Amino acid sequence: MTDPTQGRAFLIVMDSVGIGGAPDAAGFFNGDVPDSGANTLAHIARARPLAMPHLDALGLGAALRLASGQDAPGLGAAPQGLWGAANEVSPGKDTPSGHWELAGVPVPWDWHYFPDTRPSFPADLSRRIAAAAGTGGILGDEHASGTEIIARLGDEHLRTGWPICYTSADSVLQIAAHEEAFGLERHYSLCVEVAAMVHPMRVGRVIARPFVGGPGSFARTPNRRDYAIAPPGDTLLDAAMRSGRATHSVGKIGDIFSHRGIGAEHKGKSDADLAAQLMTLAETAEPGSLTFANFVEFDSLYGHRRDIEGYARALEWFDGVAGQVMARLRPGDLAIFTADHGNDPSWTGTDHTRERVPVLGWGLGPRAIGQVGFVDVAASIAAHLGLQPVGPGKSFL
Repeated sequence: MTDPTQGRAFLIVMDSVGIGGAPDAAGFFNGDVPDSGANTLAHIARARPLAMPHLDALGLGAALRLASGQDAPGLGAAPQGLWGAANEVSPGKDTPSGHWELAGVPVPWDWHYFPDTRPSFPADLSRRIAAAAGTGGILGDEHASGTEIIARLGDEHLRTGWPICYTSADSVLQIAAHEEAFGLERHYSLCVEVAAMVHPMRVGRVIARPFVGGPGSFARTPNRRDYAIAPPGDTLLDAAMRSGRATHSVGKIGDIFSHRGIGAEHKGKSDADLAAQLMTLAETAEPGSLTFANFVEFDSLYGHRRDIEGYARALEWFDGVAGQVMARLRPGDLAIFTADHGNDPSWTGTDHTRERVPVLGWGLGPRAIGQVGFVDVAASIAAHLGLQPVGPGKSFL
């Protein structure tokens, strides 16, 4: 049962909002270009000043300076919250690695990545995917941008019925199919079967990418679904649930953690829907509960598409959301705003960038925590909730 004397915890991930400066960035690449020098937040702010008064008041600008030594036009208020920067140790710059490590479980293996060749998938795997789909083959079989490959192969998909399969620099296999012609439930079932094929290979995720429309007007729908490999150890969510605490996931958190350790999942068609869910939870979540949220559109709509202005608008919109969430929190609560990796829209290529991330906290007053590890976030939230320690991290509270 939850403890009514305890405050609640909210772990809120701004997907891909990196702040540069990862010490090992030279070992991670977009194409042939290393991620050294990538800085999602600073480069957006240099393109046009950012108005983010709520998160900046917690210490966003200060965290950026700490992580990379850079300033961002529009940011730089004197911190009034807990603030610092976090480094990742997992051998990846992807969604599962970042989220698992924030929840106390660094990735203990090297992910499998499909080569940037055509075909990209092993021939036997492609045959097994086609057999599972009941089709004569698959389309794509390459590294590609999701919107580009749907525009290029959507017509052929409608003619043949073959699923469009593609990958990227992440450990992922994505399957695009037309919601009406192929069928949404059939699409999901196919992804479940394919996930069982590739998870033993240490491929992190199979992602269903439904779309609608016709030639020249194909568009992805909000019905994406991620089928992720299970975390290799107990996470913060598992620890909270084992202790009888209420746990809530907002957005794709449930998918990332294979729905483990989660009592209630809150979904939406957009980040705006998720913002409404999070604001409601800030008012109604149980005493002693843990809410874990992900806001994905920074990454999916603007980072990968290298849309600097769109990313800037999304950051400013989310800052307003953060202000409304903080206004609904109670004395004794802790809210941590952070990120899982970078995705610098000014950088070459279309992939994630290896960066430090901000750690901004509401509920403890001004407190500089310096540079910490992703795992220290899990340890700190566990300490706040009075849970047994989670993972190898140390609490910064």
